[in-house]
Amino acid sequence: MRLFSAAPKPLTAREGYRLWAESYGDENPVTALDNAAVQGLTPALAGKALLDAGCGTGSRLRPAGAGEPRAAVGIDLVPQMLRRGRHDGPALALAAADVRALPFGAGTFEVVWCRLVVGYVAELATVYAELGRVTRRGGCVIVTDFHPAAARAKLVRNCWDGQGGVHVLEHHTHEAAAHRAAAGSAGLSLDVEVNQVVGPEVRAFYAAAGMLDRYEQQSGMPLVLALRFMN
Repeated sequence: MRLFSAAPKPLTAREGYRLWAESYGDENPVTALDNAAVQGLTPALAGKALLDAGCGTGSRLRPAGAGEPRAAVGIDLVPQMLRRGRHDGPALALAAADVRALPFGAGTFEVVWCRLVVGYVAELATVYAELGRVTRRGGCVIVTDFHPAAARAKLVRNCWDGQGGVHVLEHHTHEAAAHRAAAGSAGLSLDVEVNQVVGPEVRAFYAAAGMLDRYEQQSGMPLVLALRFMN
């Protein structure tokens, strides 16, 4: 997920990540800010069951984070991404599924991640209903999203195909208030809300791309919205 200023016809997430799976893996400003936010929001995982809903290749589950979970499971809509993950590292508990219809029973997980996924889905309430359903009472749901301020500034999400071509991905902008409302309807209560902005932590990505002028323009702009809800 990188920042691209043109506006060709967007691809759906399923189409785009199918093309991107072959070359997927490089970190970028959005994923770096996502990682920093989630590391800060995730409780100690020792003895807990973790779900990464929309896990991509599953790389975030290696290692899962703070402590060793008793179970770490990832689901993703795109089988090609899951196959890439299985090929690149140790066996993981990965399955093809939609975040709007999670294949787990109620209260299965103590910690649920849904990271940079909900912007690909129009039905925000449906996603939160499923995230809340599979979270055990007393557990937490951590959601990150491409920040609505970045979307309003005409930044877009994109992907790369195996030949180096760039494609814009379809994105649905969800304001923070919409996240809070959908989560509340699912029985989740907001615990922490964080805005991750362009700053020194991600300057190296812009420098490596020869885009320090864009870094200066975007410095201070929120790129990632991160929220932790309790069940």
